[in-house]
Amino acid sequence: MDEQTVGAILEAEHRSIDEDIVRFGNGEMPDEAFRASMDLLRRHIYVEEAMMFPQLREAGLVMPIMVMEREHGEIWSVLDALQTAITDGSAGADVTGDLEALTTLLENHNAKEEPIVYPVANRALSSYDATVIKDFLASGTMPYGWTCARAV
Repeated sequence: MDEQTVGAILEAEHRSIDEDIVRFGNGEMPDEAFRASMDLLRRHIYVEEAMMFPQLREAGLVMPIMVMEREHGEIWSVLDALQTAITDGSAGADVTGDLEALTTLLENHNAKEEPIVYPVANRALSSYDATVIKDFLASGTMPYGWTCARAV
């Protein structure tokens, strides 16, 4: 993992999460496994907002980071709805709309984040910060109760 950039690792997480959404929507993934994928997405947002975005603001990405945070809030809201539906046992047709909304949000979000934010992160993060983020991505857990900046 050390040879990969932070951006490449985060893009790989995007792909894994996208695949899990499709698998869950097709009934190929149990609820518990999908909950773990949703937790991964929340942790992914945590890494970006808590560990990357402060340095990227300093590097001049103020407006793009504001957009990313707003979109994270929208994603977080859909994750909350999915979590409630799955926990309450109302999965199936009831979550189809939420899965479609999440897919659309992530497609639009990742289409901006990957070509704009990640290349700057790969250049702007110090070697130390990049190592800290990579180590966290390999084994870290999000602080209990943390929510993204624009969660509603």
